[in-house]
Amino acid sequence: MDPNTSKVKEEKPRQHVLSKRLDRVFGELFNIYAFIVRFFKEAFLPPYEGGEIIKQCYEIGVKSLPLVSLTGFIIGIVFTNQSRVSLAEFGGTSWLPALISVAIVRALAPLVTAIIAAGKVGSQIGAELGSMKVTEQIDAMEVSATNPFRFLVVTRILATTFMIPALMMYMVFIALMGGYVSVHQHEQTSFTTYFIQVFNAVTFLDVFSSLIKSFLFGFTIGVVGCYKGYHSSKGTQGVGKAANTSVVMAMFLIFIEELLSLQIITALR
Repeated sequence: MDPNTSKVKEEKPRQHVLSKRLDRVFGELFNIYAFIVRFFKEAFLPPYEGGEIIKQCYEIGVKSLPLVSLTGFIIGIVFTNQSRVSLAEFGGTSWLPALISVAIVRALAPLVTAIIAAGKVGSQIGAELGSMKVTEQIDAMEVSATNPFRFLVVTRILATTFMIPALMMYMVFIALMGGYVSVHQHEQTSFTTYFIQVFNAVTFLDVFSSLIKSFLFGFTIGVVGCYKGYHSSKGTQGVGKAANTSVVMAMFLIFIEELLSLQIITALR
């Protein structure tokens, strides 16, 4: 047998497998694009599901407050204690409030809030919509003349988009309070002096950029969770996969968005 002929036969299955994988990847990207485009179309067309949006804001925002509060307070204390050691070597512990405020407002609060929400909210949305998909509840809503995409998807994406920035600002306050507890315990800094230094170190660009990032993170969490849940299949196994993939993919995209936004903000400074 000609060796060249055998090589050609071996390469054909490999090319076929690669072609199928590429088709699957580009098909998935197109479906995500169509999903996002449909969201923007449905979001601005009446009727508006105001009651469901408020309910989802409560589920996403209010029910996340205990976890955000505990995490933010611990971050403030831990970051302050870790930074004190380095600043003490140069006699610069008086700069602790400014350092804490810059680190928390610029990076820690938006990123940590988004990661917490991706784990708690993203998995919840993916599992909830996935279970509704495999139990044919979404199909039942279509039969009953209800728009399931607007009621289930649009409301959740809007809720995550608006509530993640609110949770981020709340975490900023809680983390700064945790930092104050540590600073007051070691340096005996007064409450007024501490927050004067905090506000003097933060600029409008810091706050504005963190809010924009939080809106983007919230939109990403909502889109990923809803997309994976709305298109889940294979029964209960698909529900678990939708929840897990929602968390992993949302965190992956959040870190990429953080990296890109950091480059843009640094250029603006």
